[in-house]
Amino acid sequence: MSPESTTTPGAPRIDSDTWDRSATTIQPRRAILAMPEYHPPLAGRTALRLDFNENTHAPSPRVREALGQLSLASFTVYPERTPVEAVVAQHLQLLPEQVLLTNAVDEGIHLVCFTFLEEGDECLFAVPSFFMYDVNAMGMGAKLVRVQADETLAFPFERFLAAITPKTKLIILTTPNNPTGAVITRDQIHTIAKAAPHAVILVDEAYFHFHGDTVMGNLVTTDDLSSRPERSEVEGPASSTPDVPQNILVARTFSKAYGLANLRVGLIAGPVSLMNHLRKASSPYNVNGVALAAVQASVGDTEYLDWYVSQMHEGRARVEKALDNMKVPRWPSHANFVLMHIGPRHKEFVAQMLARGVLIRDRSADPGLDGCVRITIGVEDQTTTGIAALRDSLAAMNWTPAEVNKPEIEPKDTPEYE
Repeated sequence: MSPESTTTPGAPRIDSDTWDRSATTIQPRRAILAMPEYHPPLAGRTALRLDFNENTHAPSPRVREALGQLSLASFTVYPERTPVEAVVAQHLQLLPEQVLLTNAVDEGIHLVCFTFLEEGDECLFAVPSFFMYDVNAMGMGAKLVRVQADETLAFPFERFLAAITPKTKLIILTTPNNPTGAVITRDQIHTIAKAAPHAVILVDEAYFHFHGDTVMGNLVTTDDLSSRPERSEVEGPASSTPDVPQNILVARTFSKAYGLANLRVGLIAGPVSLMNHLRKASSPYNVNGVALAAVQASVGDTEYLDWYVSQMHEGRARVEKALDNMKVPRWPSHANFVLMHIGPRHKEFVAQMLARGVLIRDRSADPGLDGCVRITIGVEDQTTTGIAALRDSLAAMNWTPAEVNKPEIEPKDTPEYE
């Protein structure tokens, strides 16, 4: 046998004399080739961070205390997620089996797509919205059905309902929505869920704390009502209430109000029947032990959470009033950011803000948002700094409100993450 050929029992014979190695290329699945990339502009974020909708202050002081109690030996042990899921479930008035902690909401979205989407299924959501919906659904080979909002950027409820088909297997509803700040009412969510009993409804409530309305109460079981804590993040009817849809999953994050973005923790909550499938698809060690300790310490600190949310509400009102005084068109927001319309000089405006030490986000690459820029709301002193930078930047540009109606002259950028 030639030394250049190899044989393995049970395997086909490979003859190196006829094997053209230069012609061999490895390709991923077709869906991965077609999937868009995201480009988070994370480098050099040393200025005031009013760009990514993060907590701009700090997490609960209980987090530092909890992390200080971690021993070096604890870093050698695989993380145990289940006890912390029980703590979070009690806080949300849910059963432990109804809560799955994830590596941020990003992994939660991925798990939902991975679990419930087959190639060719339809995934329905409104745009503009969170770019990771596109990435994860397309990665599963699903067909994206995007319903474009009109110039009001309100949720396009009637057109959304009309877009549901028998092939719709996943519907994503974001409330409040990023990057617009628009909300979807509980009644609208229920109507959509009832219109698509064959589909999973993922309600992304990443910005819930800044709005306050939720469908998490639909997941509460009557058996658990007697053990409800005095304070909770749940509103609405219990899930056993007649005529409440049972195909709803809710996503939450600890990156925004809780200030744990660096540790990457989120959750998916839902009926046990759906959660069993997600838990099966999830890695058992997807959330690290440091993150779990931080979640357990912060989830019950309602005093801190109330303070931070009040800072956001006050700051948002101040920014909206300042933009109105400067005659900058904006949209009403129920989240910790405000979307404004600058016009074709949006890139220059972002650069002017950075020159004054403030990072904001250009959203012009999003569908229907030509010339739009988003600013995150900080705590009191950060809001003061941000408003001053807004005023000085517009003055330096000699910007006028008439500019928002001028056509865009530069090609669109690739949509960015967050």
